[in-house]
Amino acid sequence: MKCLILAAGYATRLYPLTENFPKPLLKVGEKSILDWLVDDIAGAGLVDEYVVISNHKFAHHFEEWASSRSEKISVVDDGTETNETRLGAVRDIQFAIDSLQLDDDMLVIAGDNVLDFSLTHFIKYADSKATSAIMRYYEASEAKLKKCGIVEIDADDRIISMEEKPAEPKSHWCCPPFYFYTKADAQRIPQAIESGCGVDAPGSFIAWLATQTTVYAMEMPGSRYDIGNLESYKEVSSIYKGIVK
Repeated sequence: MKCLILAAGYATRLYPLTENFPKPLLKVGEKSILDWLVDDIAGAGLVDEYVVISNHKFAHHFEEWASSRSEKISVVDDGTETNETRLGAVRDIQFAIDSLQLDDDMLVIAGDNVLDFSLTHFIKYADSKATSAIMRYYEASEAKLKKCGIVEIDADDRIISMEEKPAEPKSHWCCPPFYFYTKADAQRIPQAIESGCGVDAPGSFIAWLATQTTVYAMEMPGSRYDIGNLESYKEVSSIYKGIVK
C-alpha cells in the first residue's frame, strides 16, 4: 500500500507563520504534524512507501524532512509556486500517480490534520470492506456543514451521495480529508476528471466514485483538530496530547 500525503497547499490563513514554511511541518507538541501522522501509520507496517505531494515553493522543506526519516518517502513537486496557480488536490493526486507510476492500493491523507486517534483503525476498516472508503463525523453546525464534504449513507454505511460544500446539506455527516482507494479505483481518476469531477477539494473524486461503485464511510473514532488560523494553532498546540492507539 502507498500513502499519498497532500501537502501542496499554501496555508495563507496562517501567514506569516507559513509564508515561507509548510503547514504540515509545523510543530504541535513534541513533533511536527507530519511526524505525528507518519509515526502512527508506520506502526502498522502496512505502507511500503509514502509520497508527499508538494508545491515547488516548499518541496525542499519536505525533502529535508524526508531525509531525516527511516521510511521510504518520495517527495513530488507539482511545479506550482502560488496559491492562485495550484493544481487542486485531485489533479495533484493524479500528478503523483503519473510521476511515480504508482499502481497499488492507496491511503490518501491531508498532511496538515491533527488527530487523537490512530488511522490504523481506518485502514483495517477499508480492508474489511474490500472497497474504497472514507471517514465521517457528525457536525451539528449548519454553517460548518456548508464548508465541508457532506455524505449521505444507508444503514450499512454505504455512501448514497456525497457533495463538497453544499448550499443545502443533505445530512450532518462531514468527511475529513482521509481516503482509501483500492488499486482499481485509483486508476479511475483520469476518467473522473474527464467526466467533470471537481479538482480542488480531495473529496470530489470520492463524490464521483460513489456514483460508479460501492464506497463505504466509517464513523471517525476520535477527534480531528482543525488548524485554520494562528489562534487555532496556538490552541491546538496547548491542548494536544497525542494519538491514542
